[in-house]
Amino acid sequence: MKSMAAPVTNIFAGLSLVLDRMAERRDQEAWLAEQCSCAQARYLVLDPSGESYLLREAEHLRWLGEAERRELFADVPASLLGIAEGCPHFLLALDEAPLAEALQDRLAARRIGLREAGLRLSAAEAGLFAYAKGLAHWQRETRFCSGCGAPLERVAAGHRMRCTSPSCGRLHFPRTDAAIIAIVEYEGACLLGRQASWPKGRWSALAGFVEPGESLEDAVRREVSEESGVRVGEVHYHSSQPWPLPASLMVGFLAQALDPSIDLRDGELEEARWFTPAQIVAGLADGSFATPTRLSVSYQLLAHWLRERAGLELDELTADHL
Repeated sequence: MKSMAAPVTNIFAGLSLVLDRMAERRDQEAWLAEQCSCAQARYLVLDPSGESYLLREAEHLRWLGEAERRELFADVPASLLGIAEGCPHFLLALDEAPLAEALQDRLAARRIGLREAGLRLSAAEAGLFAYAKGLAHWQRETRFCSGCGAPLERVAAGHRMRCTSPSCGRLHFPRTDAAIIAIVEYEGACLLGRQASWPKGRWSALAGFVEPGESLEDAVRREVSEESGVRVGEVHYHSSQPWPLPASLMVGFLAQALDPSIDLRDGELEEARWFTPAQIVAGLADGSFATPTRLSVSYQLLAHWLRERAGLELDELTADHL
């Protein structure tokens, strides 16, 4: 495979270009109180399902100002996301769903899920939403100490949980589950698979979770072998993407197969096939081939491979089909 660099445009990636998470100040209560009460503070509301709110008249998230936060959600603890454009950004994760229609009307907004938001919002806002959803999910799922069973309390601006038992006091940190996803190539064709539950014609790169004591490269080799029977040799990193649905990090790779033999070993895939660029182009044209969603690392891996292998731009090929 060529070594030419290609642009990486994974949605949700690149948030650090606009946001300083201010991790070193999460324990500074006086500073946090000052940030919460300042006029520039912005608050993102997430309901218990992990959805937020989109302005009705614009493609932007509906952020609350400090006065609105005090009026509507004064008792909801705020978790610091960081500082962007000189403004402190916070998460308000609701434990109980308010009357959805009433809140939508009050905010002049509509509810929106992360998948839709990733396709509609700017990279910065999509990244903030993804960050907030991942943090809110961990907070919601982490209520009791795994060491002694005592209730936990939020500390460090919502980024740690501390056991309330004086005899324990264990700290709990947010969890991220690493998963790999890979485009595998053999003699000018790439390996794609599909699950029986997917829409007709949809194909994607092979993926799976990393196991304990396993490197990312070895996870690629194991998952590809388990799902398709294909043996993989060289593995090279491409890009990564937070995937808080609910708590994963997708790490994308480019890999070379040692042989093309396919054997669906673990039953996760309905089918796996090798595709040449010409077959993908023809399938897109006649409707027999559908790409992964643009939201995914899989789409970006396929776009990279087509660009490198055949000089084709997947966005252009799919413009009339998405």
